[in-house]
Order: sequence, then structure tokens, then C-alpha cells
Amino acid sequence: MDHANHLLQDIQQKLTNCDDVTYLPIHVQGHECTVIYIQSIINLQMLQEQIATPLLSLSLSNPKNLRKTLDEGAIFTAPYTQNSDPENIANCIVKGSAAVYVAGYSHVILFDIPMYHTRAVEESQNEQVVIGPREAFIEDIEVNLSLIRHKIKHPDLKVVHYTIGSYTQTTVYVLYIEGLCKQEVLDELDEQLKKIDIDGIFGMGYISEQFKASRLTPFPQFQYTERPDSVASSLLEGRVSIMLDGTPSTLIVPVSIFSLLQSSEDYYQSFYSASWMRIIRVMFALVSLMLPSLYVAITTFQPEIIPTDLLITIAAARENIPFSALTEAFIMELTFEALREAGTRIPKPVGQTISIIGAIVIGQAAVEAGIVSTPMVIVVSITGIAAYIVPHYELGLAFRLLRFPLLILGGTTGLLGVLAATFIVYGHLTSLNTFGTPYMYPLSPLVFSDWKDMLVRVPSYWMTKRPANFASKNKRRQTHK
Repeated sequence: MDHANHLLQDIQQKLTNCDDVTYLPIHVQGHECTVIYIQSIINLQMLQEQIATPLLSLSLSNPKNLRKTLDEGAIFTAPYTQNSDPENIANCIVKGSAAVYVAGYSHVILFDIPMYHTRAVEESQNEQVVIGPREAFIEDIEVNLSLIRHKIKHPDLKVVHYTIGSYTQTTVYVLYIEGLCKQEVLDELDEQLKKIDIDGIFGMGYISEQFKASRLTPFPQFQYTERPDSVASSLLEGRVSIMLDGTPSTLIVPVSIFSLLQSSEDYYQSFYSASWMRIIRVMFALVSLMLPSLYVAITTFQPEIIPTDLLITIAAARENIPFSALTEAFIMELTFEALREAGTRIPKPVGQTISIIGAIVIGQAAVEAGIVSTPMVIVVSITGIAAYIVPHYELGLAFRLLRFPLLILGGTTGLLGVLAATFIVYGHLTSLNTFGTPYMYPLSPLVFSDWKDMLVRVPSYWMTKRPANFASKNKRRQTHK
């Protein structure tokens, strides 16, 4: 009884200096009741209709004792739980629960009725398509889960709940389709998620950096997406999705570099158009990585490779340039990176305009001032455009990062250094492994049966099996990736 008398005081002690906590007194059948909640994060309509109104509607002449009525569970229409631990009760309240305390009662009744303010489902800003669904995830994990449930209406779609962050208590969902996903992937994910010990988590980068597989490489080992259709199709392949409350993107594992070079729009177009665009995408991804270093290496050390007429044109353009080709390339590449970052940070209505105009004006002024040559401006511009063709942002960022070491090698050792560095990068890619899947799959190891969806996309009626390295042994006909 002493514990019952002090329960409300203990809860108030746990919520000291939380001035947004409301303690609403209600008198029912001679008993003092207190409803405890935070107004900004609960559903006030549910509080009024399903909690406060049923309490107030109890007749004063009701012969039943209030405690007996509560024990019988015949008052409230909303589901509830009971708890007697003040710390657990306080944690539930700050997560969006309403607590009903009855004086002298040894526990409180908890109603989980959170309602956070979120934006509406909108079109994806980072993964835009011409053909296909336009809806994108938002910051509310329950809304995001509903978008997936809307696309996959099957009881084999499983959702596993985790809570990460000792202070933020962030909700994380792991989604997979039972029978299609490899159990080893689920076991490894479960082990590593349970090992995460961090104060707070606010984005997917907090999770990906905690995984051992993602360290010591610039290449992304998780696929980020904000499109529900991409997540749904990946789940049907036998892959796993990780959702985080408070972020509009999800992680997909396992991945390969070829899955990162694919776009969801590839599957909404004809296979002729999709295959052509995919080849263009892969080709220009290599251009974004290697073009500046190849240009510097060839013009500096192997000019005989260039046709004579073109070599004369390049030499004439560089005649009055005071810098070496390497220095010239570094100046332009760093300037382009600065313009790209400025375009991202500047307010959206003027950001794109300023970045484009800035690139044109600076490039033209630099050529006229004799600081850089016209061919170098062309090379850097083509490289910059090629970097935007890569559909996965972090993969494009990895290519941009590696471009500078290759550029240094091209300007100091020539083609030999560039080729050696290329083999090192390829060797590094073949050594990577994400949750049991080789990063260069199906090129290394060679799995010809999965080449039908690598550099080209064959018609969907030819893709009768899921990727061997993603799905479990239970393979059914696949009509859409």
C-alpha cells in the first residue's frame, strides 16, 4: 500500500523539469484519478473519446467498486497495459503513451496513443522517374511500413522490431519475406543490430557505420532508397530492408555494385530502352572515375597515343597555360566539387541556377585568363555530368573520392600508374563481401545465369529465378524485380 501511495510521486520525480507533461485530475466514484500525458505527442482525440469520456461516464451511483471495474477491463475501448515501475512508466509517457493513475492503486494503466506531426507522402526528390510510382517514404516509420504493406499483401512479409539509442530510443524495423531471405543474413543482421551501443541515432549513416562490413572501404555496402517500390522489389528478390524512424530512407542488404547501378525505372520501361540506359550508366560511371586521370596521363607522358591533329589542337590550347596538366586538372576538379557542394547548400530556388551559371562563368573566365585550357574544361565538365548519372548517391561519391588519387598517379606515373591503380580498385571490389554476397556478383564469381539482369535487362518473362546469391533455395517465378 505504501508503494501505491508513492507511485504518482515517483513518476513525477522521474519527469522533473518536464514542463510539457500534463497531470489531469479526474474524480470518479470518490476516487482521485490522474491522467498523465504529453499533449504534443499524443492523439488528443483518442484521449478524449477512449480514455477520459469512459472514466467520466461512470455513474456515481454505480455499486461496483472502481478498482473492481478496472480489473474487469470493461471501461476502455482502447487497448492498454498495466505497469508499476516508475521508470518504465516515465519512458512510455515520453514515447507517446497516456497513463491513468488511480489513488491507492499499485500500478497505472498505460495507453499507447502517440501521434507525431509528419509531412504528407510526397514524390521522391532524389530518385525521380518519368514512368512508375512517385510516392516516397517520409519520416514516420509506421507510414513507411504501411506503404510496403500496401504493395506486398502477404503473411510471409515479416517485421522485426529493434530499439536503438540509449537516449533517443529509436525504433528500427527489419523487413524480409520468409522463405525467400537467407537465414544467415537475418542472423548476422540480428547479431550486429543488438551490438550497437550508441547514445542517439538520427539517420541511416549511424547504423551503417556500426556494421563491421562497412568499414575500411569508400564503397557503400548498403543500398539507400526512399522509394517503396524499390524496397518491395528487393524484398521479393530475397533481400532484407532496414527501416529507421525519423528518416525518409531505408537500407537494403545485401548489395552488389551492379544493383547500385540499377534504377527502379529500368523495370517500368521496355527492356530495349532499359538495357541501353543501363549500358550508358555503367560506361559513364567509369568515365566519372577515370577520364581526368587518363587525360592527364596521356597528355603528359604518352602524347603519341593521341591523333596528330587532335594533339596539335590540345598543344595550341595549352600553349600559354602556366600550370602543368596535373595542377590544371586539380584546380578545375576542386572548383567543380566546391560548386557542387555550394549548389546543395544554397536554398533550392536559387541553388541550381547559381551552380550552373557559376560553372559556366568561372570556366569561361578561367580560359580567357589563361589559367586553364579549353580541353581541360571540357574533360572536367564531362566528368561532372557523368557523376550525376550514377543513381546511387554514395556510389557516385566513392567514384568522386577515388578520382583524385587516380589523378595524382596519372600526373606522376602516366598510364602505368592509372592501370595499376585500376587493378588495385578492382581487386578491392572483388574482396568485398556484404552479408555473404560478393560485391562484384555476378561478375566475380561468374554466375552466367544472373547476367540477364546485370549490364542489360532481358524481358521479365525470361527472369524465372531470383538472383542465386540473394535469395534462399526456395525460388519461385519472378515477374518483376
